[in-house]
Amino acid sequence: MNFVEELTWRGMIHTIMPGTEELLNKEQVTAYLGIDPTADSLHIGHLCGVMMLKHFQRCGHKPLALVGGATGMIGDPSGKSQERNLLDEETLRHNVACIKKQLAKFLDFDSDAPNHAELVNNYDWMKDFTFLDFARTVGKHITVNYMMAKDSVQKRLNGEARDGLSFTEFTYQLLQGYDFLYLNQHKNCKLQLGGSDQWGNITTGTELIRRTNGNEAYALTCPLITKADGKKFGKTEQGNIWLDKNYTSPYTFYQFWLNVADDEAKRYIKIFTVLDKEEIDALIAEHDQDPGQRVLQKRLAKEVTIMVHSEEDYNMAVEASNILFGKATKESLTKLDEKTLLDVFAGVPQFEISRSVIENGIKAVDLMAEATQCFASKGEMRKLTQGGGVSLNKEKLAAFDQEVTTADLLDDKYLLVQRGKKNYFLIICK
Repeated sequence: MNFVEELTWRGMIHTIMPGTEELLNKEQVTAYLGIDPTADSLHIGHLCGVMMLKHFQRCGHKPLALVGGATGMIGDPSGKSQERNLLDEETLRHNVACIKKQLAKFLDFDSDAPNHAELVNNYDWMKDFTFLDFARTVGKHITVNYMMAKDSVQKRLNGEARDGLSFTEFTYQLLQGYDFLYLNQHKNCKLQLGGSDQWGNITTGTELIRRTNGNEAYALTCPLITKADGKKFGKTEQGNIWLDKNYTSPYTFYQFWLNVADDEAKRYIKIFTVLDKEEIDALIAEHDQDPGQRVLQKRLAKEVTIMVHSEEDYNMAVEASNILFGKATKESLTKLDEKTLLDVFAGVPQFEISRSVIENGIKAVDLMAEATQCFASKGEMRKLTQGGGVSLNKEKLAAFDQEVTTADLLDDKYLLVQRGKKNYFLIICK
Protein backbone atom coordinates (compact mmCIF):
# COMPACT_ATOMS: atom_id res chain seq x y z
CA MET A 1 0.00 0.00 0.00
CA ASN A 2 1.10 3.52 -0.82
CA PHE A 3 0.49 5.75 2.21
CA VAL A 4 -0.03 9.01 0.33
CA GLU A 5 -2.34 7.39 -2.22
CA GLU A 6 -4.31 5.71 0.59
CA LEU A 7 -4.79 8.97 2.48
CA THR A 8 -5.55 10.92 -0.69
CA TRP A 9 -8.61 8.87 -1.75
CA ARG A 10 -9.80 8.90 1.85
CA GLY A 11 -9.71 12.72 1.92
CA MET A 12 -7.17 12.74 4.74
CA ILE A 13 -4.45 15.01 3.34
CA HIS A 14 -4.54 18.77 3.81
CA THR A 15 -0.91 19.75 3.25
CA ILE A 16 2.15 17.70 2.36
CA MET A 17 5.73 18.91 2.21
CA PRO A 18 7.49 18.37 -1.16
CA GLY A 19 9.58 15.22 -1.17
CA THR A 20 7.46 13.38 1.42
CA GLU A 21 5.93 10.86 -0.99
CA GLU A 22 9.30 10.14 -2.59
CA LEU A 23 10.81 9.42 0.83
CA LEU A 24 7.96 7.05 1.73
CA ASN A 25 8.31 5.16 -1.54
CA LYS A 26 12.07 4.77 -1.03
CA GLU A 27 12.31 3.33 2.50
CA GLN A 28 10.54 2.34 5.70
CA VAL A 29 9.98 5.67 7.43
CA THR A 30 9.45 6.50 11.08
CA ALA A 31 6.84 9.20 11.73
CA TYR A 32 5.28 10.64 14.86
CA LEU A 33 2.04 12.27 15.80
CA GLY A 34 1.63 14.22 19.03
CA ILE A 35 -1.29 14.01 21.46
CA ASP A 36 -1.52 16.30 24.47
CA PRO A 37 -2.74 14.29 27.49
CA THR A 38 -5.12 16.95 28.79
CA ALA A 39 -7.61 14.21 29.80
CA ASP A 40 -7.39 10.52 30.64
CA SER A 41 -9.27 9.61 27.47
CA LEU A 42 -9.08 10.49 23.81
CA HIS A 43 -12.22 11.80 22.15
CA ILE A 44 -13.32 11.41 18.54
CA GLY A 45 -11.65 14.69 17.64
CA HIS A 46 -8.38 12.75 18.01
CA LEU A 47 -9.51 9.92 15.76
CA CYS A 48 -8.41 11.32 12.39
CA GLY A 49 -4.82 11.64 13.61
CA VAL A 50 -4.91 8.19 15.21
CA MET A 51 -6.25 6.71 11.96
CA MET A 52 -3.34 8.36 10.10
CA LEU A 53 -0.95 6.45 12.36
CA LYS A 54 -2.96 3.25 11.83
CA HIS A 55 -2.79 3.58 8.02
CA PHE A 56 0.89 4.49 8.30
CA GLN A 57 1.61 1.20 10.07
CA ARG A 58 -0.62 -0.75 7.66
CA CYS A 59 1.51 0.64 4.82
CA GLY A 60 4.65 -0.85 6.37
CA HIS A 61 6.03 2.23 8.11
CA LYS A 62 6.81 2.75 11.81
CA PRO A 63 4.50 4.98 13.87
CA LEU A 64 5.47 6.81 17.04
CA ALA A 65 2.63 8.09 19.22
CA LEU A 66 4.03 10.98 21.21
CA VAL A 67 2.07 11.74 24.35
CA GLY A 68 3.08 15.23 25.38
CA GLY A 69 3.71 14.91 29.09
CA ALA A 70 5.89 18.05 28.97
CA THR A 71 4.00 20.14 26.41
CA GLY A 72 0.74 19.13 28.10
CA MET A 73 1.93 21.17 31.08
CA ILE A 74 1.95 24.26 28.90
CA GLY A 75 -0.75 24.24 26.24
CA ASP A 76 -0.64 24.71 22.49
CA PRO A 77 -2.12 28.03 21.25
CA SER A 78 -3.00 26.59 17.81
CA GLY A 79 -6.71 26.94 17.08
CA LYS A 80 -7.53 28.06 20.62
CA SER A 81 -8.62 31.42 21.95
CA GLN A 82 -7.65 30.82 25.56
CA GLU A 83 -4.67 29.36 27.37
CA ARG A 84 -5.47 25.92 28.73
CA ASN A 85 -5.21 24.86 32.33
CA LEU A 86 -1.84 23.47 33.35
CA LEU A 87 -1.75 19.90 34.70
CA ASP A 88 0.32 18.47 37.53
CA GLU A 89 2.76 15.60 37.03
CA GLU A 90 0.66 12.94 38.76
CA THR A 91 -2.40 13.74 36.64
CA LEU A 92 -0.31 13.66 33.48
CA ARG A 93 1.15 10.24 34.35
CA HIS A 94 -2.34 8.85 34.86
CA ASN A 95 -3.59 10.38 31.58
CA VAL A 96 -0.63 9.00 29.61
CA ALA A 97 -1.23 5.45 30.89
CA CYS A 98 -4.94 5.60 29.99
CA ILE A 99 -4.27 6.98 26.51
CA LYS A 100 -1.76 4.22 25.72
CA LYS A 101 -4.42 1.60 26.47
CA GLN A 102 -6.76 3.26 23.99
CA LEU A 103 -4.10 3.60 21.29
CA ALA A 104 -3.32 -0.13 21.61
CA LYS A 105 -6.70 -0.81 19.97
CA PHE A 106 -5.50 0.94 16.82
CA LEU A 107 -1.76 0.26 16.73
CA ASP A 108 0.45 -2.81 17.11
CA PHE A 109 2.79 -1.98 20.00
CA ASP A 110 3.69 -5.50 21.06
CA SER A 111 4.84 -7.49 18.04
CA ASP A 112 8.48 -7.98 17.06
CA ALA A 113 7.81 -6.56 13.57
CA PRO A 114 10.35 -3.91 12.54
CA ASN A 115 7.55 -1.35 12.22
CA HIS A 116 5.90 -2.00 15.61
CA ALA A 117 4.47 1.15 17.14
CA GLU A 118 6.11 2.91 20.07
CA LEU A 119 4.70 5.27 22.66
CA VAL A 120 7.05 8.10 23.59
CA ASN A 121 6.59 10.82 26.17
CA ASN A 122 8.40 14.13 25.71
CA TYR A 123 8.51 14.56 29.50
CA ASP A 124 11.25 11.91 29.46
CA TRP A 125 13.66 14.14 27.57
CA MET A 126 12.38 17.51 28.77
CA LYS A 127 12.27 16.94 32.55
CA ASP A 128 16.04 17.49 33.07
CA PHE A 129 16.45 20.07 30.29
CA THR A 130 17.30 23.39 31.99
CA PHE A 131 16.12 26.71 30.63
CA LEU A 132 19.72 27.75 29.88
CA ASP A 133 20.35 24.53 27.97
CA PHE A 134 17.12 25.02 26.02
CA ALA A 135 17.97 28.62 25.14
CA ARG A 136 21.44 27.59 23.96
CA THR A 137 20.50 24.35 22.16
CA VAL A 138 17.19 25.35 20.59
CA GLY A 139 16.57 29.08 20.94
CA LYS A 140 19.64 30.23 18.99
CA HIS A 141 18.52 28.41 15.82
CA ILE A 142 15.06 29.99 15.41
CA THR A 143 14.54 33.75 15.14
CA VAL A 144 11.71 35.65 16.80
CA ASN A 145 10.70 36.94 13.35
CA TYR A 146 10.26 33.32 12.19
CA MET A 147 8.15 32.48 15.24
CA MET A 148 6.03 35.63 14.97
CA ALA A 149 5.09 34.84 11.36
CA LYS A 150 3.18 31.69 12.34
CA ASP A 151 -0.60 31.88 11.89
CA SER A 152 -1.28 30.43 15.35
CA VAL A 153 0.73 33.28 16.92
CA GLN A 154 -0.71 35.99 14.68
CA LYS A 155 -4.30 35.01 15.44
CA ARG A 156 -3.71 35.27 19.17
CA LEU A 157 -1.89 38.61 18.85
CA ASN A 158 -4.52 40.15 16.58
CA GLY A 159 -7.26 40.27 19.15
CA GLU A 160 -8.83 36.80 19.02
CA ALA A 161 -7.96 36.33 22.69
CA ARG A 162 -8.61 38.91 25.37
CA ASP A 163 -5.29 38.43 27.09
CA GLY A 164 -3.02 38.02 24.07
CA LEU A 165 -0.37 35.29 24.13
CA SER A 166 1.72 34.34 27.14
CA PHE A 167 5.45 33.67 26.84
CA THR A 168 4.73 30.10 27.91
CA GLU A 169 2.52 29.53 24.89
CA PHE A 170 4.79 31.50 22.57
CA THR A 171 7.58 29.00 23.25
CA TYR A 172 5.32 26.03 22.49
CA GLN A 173 6.41 25.82 18.86
CA LEU A 174 10.05 25.59 19.98
CA LEU A 175 9.20 22.77 22.39
CA GLN A 176 7.32 20.89 19.68
CA GLY A 177 10.15 21.59 17.27
CA TYR A 178 12.62 20.14 19.76
CA ASP A 179 10.49 16.98 20.05
CA PHE A 180 10.93 16.45 16.31
CA LEU A 181 14.67 17.13 16.56
CA TYR A 182 15.06 14.71 19.49
CA LEU A 183 13.12 11.95 17.71
CA ASN A 184 15.08 12.60 14.53
CA GLN A 185 18.35 12.17 16.41
CA HIS A 186 17.33 9.23 18.62
CA LYS A 187 14.65 7.37 16.62
CA ASN A 188 15.59 8.33 13.04
CA CYS A 189 12.16 9.98 12.77
CA LYS A 190 11.90 11.88 9.47
CA LEU A 191 8.19 12.75 9.29
CA GLN A 192 5.68 14.44 11.55
CA LEU A 193 1.94 13.96 11.11
CA GLY A 194 -0.76 16.18 12.57
CA GLY A 195 -3.87 18.26 12.01
CA SER A 196 -3.77 21.20 9.63
CA ASP A 197 -3.70 23.64 12.56
CA GLN A 198 -0.31 22.11 13.51
CA TRP A 199 1.42 23.02 10.23
CA GLY A 200 3.24 26.01 11.74
CA ASN A 201 4.57 24.04 14.70
CA ILE A 202 5.57 21.09 12.51
CA THR A 203 7.50 23.23 10.03
CA THR A 204 9.32 24.88 12.94
CA GLY A 205 10.53 21.36 13.73
CA THR A 206 11.68 20.65 10.17
CA GLU A 207 13.51 24.00 10.15
CA LEU A 208 15.15 23.30 13.53
CA ILE A 209 16.36 19.90 12.28
CA ARG A 210 17.75 21.43 9.09
CA ARG A 211 19.57 24.20 10.96
CA THR A 212 20.86 21.94 13.76
CA ASN A 213 22.15 18.84 11.99
CA GLY A 214 21.41 19.40 8.32
CA ASN A 215 19.01 16.43 8.07
CA GLU A 216 15.96 16.47 5.87
CA ALA A 217 12.63 16.25 7.66
CA TYR A 218 9.09 16.26 6.32
CA ALA A 219 5.51 17.12 7.26
CA LEU A 220 2.03 15.89 6.37
CA THR A 221 -1.23 17.17 7.86
CA CYS A 222 -4.84 16.06 7.69
CA PRO A 223 -7.77 18.47 7.44
CA LEU A 224 -9.60 19.45 10.60
CA ILE A 225 -12.80 17.45 10.48
CA THR A 226 -15.99 19.49 10.64
CA LYS A 227 -19.66 18.63 10.40
CA ALA A 228 -21.73 19.49 7.32
CA ASP A 229 -22.77 22.78 8.95
CA GLY A 230 -19.14 23.74 9.53
CA LYS A 231 -19.29 23.21 13.29
CA LYS A 232 -16.59 21.36 15.20
CA PHE A 233 -16.66 17.61 14.75
CA GLY A 234 -17.28 15.41 17.79
CA LYS A 235 -18.96 18.05 19.92
CA THR A 236 -22.57 17.58 21.01
CA GLU A 237 -24.80 19.54 23.33
CA GLN A 238 -23.62 17.20 26.07
CA GLY A 239 -19.93 17.79 25.23
CA ASN A 240 -17.23 15.61 23.69
CA ILE A 241 -17.80 12.07 22.45
CA TRP A 242 -15.11 10.18 24.39
CA LEU A 243 -13.49 6.83 23.61
CA ASP A 244 -13.69 5.80 27.28
CA LYS A 245 -17.02 4.06 27.92
CA ASN A 246 -17.11 5.54 31.44
CA TYR A 247 -17.51 9.00 29.88
CA THR A 248 -19.48 8.11 26.75
CA SER A 249 -21.37 4.82 26.79
CA PRO A 250 -21.03 2.55 23.73
CA TYR A 251 -24.74 3.19 23.11
CA THR A 252 -24.26 6.98 22.94
CA PHE A 253 -21.07 6.48 20.90
CA TYR A 254 -22.92 4.24 18.43
CA GLN A 255 -25.84 6.67 18.21
CA PHE A 256 -23.50 9.56 17.35
CA TRP A 257 -22.28 7.79 14.21
CA LEU A 258 -25.71 6.40 13.36
CA ASN A 259 -27.20 9.90 13.30
CA VAL A 260 -24.69 11.71 11.08
CA ALA A 261 -26.04 13.28 7.89
CA ASP A 262 -25.69 11.47 4.55
CA ASP A 263 -22.89 13.72 3.25
CA GLU A 264 -21.01 13.35 6.52
CA ALA A 265 -21.38 9.56 6.43
CA LYS A 266 -19.82 9.47 2.96
CA ARG A 267 -16.77 11.38 4.26
CA TYR A 268 -16.51 9.74 7.66
CA ILE A 269 -16.62 6.14 6.44
CA LYS A 270 -13.44 6.84 4.44
CA ILE A 271 -11.67 8.58 7.31
CA PHE A 272 -12.70 6.53 10.34
CA THR A 273 -12.71 2.94 9.03
CA VAL A 274 -10.20 0.68 7.27
CA LEU A 275 -12.74 -0.53 4.70
CA ASP A 276 -11.17 -0.50 1.23
CA LYS A 277 -12.20 1.78 -1.63
CA GLU A 278 -14.11 -0.89 -3.52
CA GLU A 279 -16.30 -1.74 -0.53
CA ILE A 280 -16.89 1.90 0.40
CA ASP A 281 -17.85 2.79 -3.19
CA ALA A 282 -20.32 -0.12 -3.20
CA LEU A 283 -21.81 1.00 0.13
CA ILE A 284 -22.22 4.58 -1.12
CA ALA A 285 -23.91 3.33 -4.30
CA GLU A 286 -26.28 1.12 -2.25
CA HIS A 287 -27.00 4.04 0.09
CA ASP A 288 -27.80 6.40 -2.80
CA GLN A 289 -30.39 3.95 -4.16
CA ASP A 290 -32.35 4.06 -0.90
CA PRO A 291 -31.04 6.69 1.57
CA GLY A 292 -33.89 5.91 3.97
CA GLN A 293 -32.30 2.58 4.87
CA ARG A 294 -29.24 4.46 6.19
CA VAL A 295 -26.92 1.70 5.01
CA LEU A 296 -23.86 3.95 5.28
CA GLN A 297 -24.60 5.21 8.77
CA LYS A 298 -25.28 1.71 10.07
CA ARG A 299 -22.02 0.33 8.66
CA LEU A 300 -20.02 3.36 9.83
CA ALA A 301 -21.46 3.08 13.34
CA LYS A 302 -20.74 -0.66 13.42
CA GLU A 303 -17.12 -0.38 12.22
CA VAL A 304 -16.13 2.47 14.54
CA THR A 305 -17.93 1.09 17.61
CA ILE A 306 -16.26 -2.32 17.23
CA MET A 307 -12.85 -0.73 16.60
CA VAL A 308 -13.04 1.58 19.63
CA HIS A 309 -14.95 -0.72 21.99
CA SER A 310 -15.76 -4.32 21.00
CA GLU A 311 -18.24 -6.43 19.04
CA GLU A 312 -20.04 -7.20 22.30
CA ASP A 313 -20.43 -3.48 23.02
CA TYR A 314 -21.68 -2.93 19.46
CA ASN A 315 -24.31 -5.67 19.83
CA MET A 316 -25.43 -4.17 23.13
CA ALA A 317 -25.67 -0.71 21.54
CA VAL A 318 -27.85 -2.09 18.74
CA GLU A 319 -30.05 -3.88 21.26
CA ALA A 320 -30.32 -0.72 23.37
CA SER A 321 -31.34 1.23 20.26
CA ASN A 322 -34.10 -1.29 19.57
CA ILE A 323 -35.58 -0.66 23.01
CA LEU A 324 -36.63 2.82 21.92
CA PHE A 325 -36.98 2.37 18.20
CA GLY A 326 -37.98 -1.27 17.70
CA LYS A 327 -39.21 -4.39 19.39
CA ALA A 328 -37.56 -5.33 22.65
CA THR A 329 -38.21 -7.47 25.71
CA LYS A 330 -37.74 -7.18 29.45
CA GLU A 331 -34.67 -9.37 28.99
CA SER A 332 -33.18 -6.69 26.71
CA LEU A 333 -33.73 -4.10 29.42
CA THR A 334 -32.14 -6.15 32.16
CA LYS A 335 -28.96 -6.55 30.09
CA LEU A 336 -28.32 -2.80 30.15
CA ASP A 337 -25.93 -1.35 32.69
CA GLU A 338 -27.14 1.71 34.58
CA LYS A 339 -25.25 4.26 32.47
CA THR A 340 -26.59 2.84 29.20
CA LEU A 341 -30.13 2.67 30.60
CA LEU A 342 -29.94 6.35 31.57
CA ASP A 343 -28.40 7.27 28.20
CA VAL A 344 -31.14 5.45 26.28
CA PHE A 345 -33.87 7.25 28.23
CA ALA A 346 -32.10 10.57 28.72
CA GLY A 347 -34.78 12.45 26.79
CA VAL A 348 -37.89 10.92 28.35
CA PRO A 349 -39.87 12.38 31.28
CA GLN A 350 -38.55 11.14 34.62
CA PHE A 351 -40.22 10.94 38.01
CA GLU A 352 -38.57 10.37 41.38
CA ILE A 353 -40.35 8.54 44.16
CA SER A 354 -39.33 7.26 47.57
CA ARG A 355 -38.49 3.58 47.66
CA SER A 356 -40.97 3.23 50.52
CA VAL A 357 -43.81 3.90 48.03
CA ILE A 358 -43.37 0.46 46.45
CA GLU A 359 -41.72 -1.53 49.24
CA ASN A 360 -45.03 -3.03 50.39
CA GLY A 361 -46.47 -3.14 46.88
CA ILE A 362 -48.56 -0.51 45.09
CA LYS A 363 -51.27 -0.79 42.44
CA ALA A 364 -49.98 0.17 39.00
CA VAL A 365 -52.77 2.71 38.56
CA ASP A 366 -51.85 4.43 41.82
CA LEU A 367 -48.18 4.45 40.88
CA MET A 368 -48.65 5.81 37.39
CA ALA A 369 -51.44 8.31 37.89
CA GLU A 370 -51.05 9.39 41.50
CA ALA A 371 -47.49 8.84 42.79
CA THR A 372 -46.24 10.00 39.36
CA GLN A 373 -47.82 11.77 36.40
CA CYS A 374 -47.28 9.15 33.70
CA PHE A 375 -51.03 9.47 33.14
CA ALA A 376 -53.24 12.50 33.61
CA SER A 377 -55.88 10.47 35.45
CA LYS A 378 -56.62 7.00 36.75
CA GLY A 379 -59.47 6.72 34.24
CA GLU A 380 -57.12 7.30 31.31
CA MET A 381 -54.68 4.70 32.69
CA ARG A 382 -57.45 2.09 33.22
CA LYS A 383 -58.85 2.57 29.72
CA LEU A 384 -55.47 2.29 27.99
CA THR A 385 -54.47 -0.75 30.07
CA GLN A 386 -57.68 -2.55 29.10
CA GLY A 387 -56.78 -1.94 25.45
CA GLY A 388 -53.32 -3.43 25.94
CA GLY A 389 -51.59 -0.09 25.60
CA VAL A 390 -49.59 0.09 28.86
CA SER A 391 -46.32 -1.70 29.54
CA LEU A 392 -44.06 -1.91 32.57
CA ASN A 393 -40.43 -2.78 31.81
CA LYS A 394 -41.47 -3.81 28.28
CA GLU A 395 -44.13 -6.24 29.50
CA LYS A 396 -47.82 -5.40 28.93
CA LEU A 397 -49.78 -4.82 32.11
CA ALA A 398 -52.38 -7.57 32.62
CA ALA A 399 -54.55 -5.30 34.77
CA PHE A 400 -54.66 -1.67 35.82
CA ASP A 401 -54.47 -2.69 39.48
CA GLN A 402 -51.55 -5.08 38.99
CA GLU A 403 -49.22 -4.87 41.98
CA VAL A 404 -45.79 -3.29 41.50
CA THR A 405 -43.06 -4.10 44.03
CA THR A 406 -39.31 -3.70 44.47
CA ALA A 407 -38.93 -7.03 42.62
CA ASP A 408 -39.89 -5.17 39.44
CA LEU A 409 -37.06 -2.65 39.70
CA LEU A 410 -34.36 -2.55 37.02
CA ASP A 411 -30.90 -2.22 38.58
CA ASP A 412 -32.80 -2.19 41.89
CA LYS A 413 -33.73 1.44 41.16
CA TYR A 414 -35.71 2.03 37.94
CA LEU A 415 -39.13 1.31 36.42
CA LEU A 416 -39.84 1.90 32.74
CA VAL A 417 -43.43 2.80 31.88
CA GLN A 418 -44.59 2.81 28.27
CA ARG A 419 -47.84 4.46 27.20
CA GLY A 420 -48.82 3.47 23.69
CA LYS A 421 -46.01 2.86 21.21
CA LYS A 422 -43.83 5.93 21.63
CA ASN A 423 -44.39 7.51 25.04
CA TYR A 424 -41.92 6.46 27.73
CA PHE A 425 -41.52 7.46 31.37
CA LEU A 426 -38.69 6.52 33.72
CA ILE A 427 -39.53 6.19 37.41
CA ILE A 428 -36.52 6.46 39.72
CA CYS A 429 -36.81 5.02 43.22
CA LYS A 430 -34.57 6.63 45.81
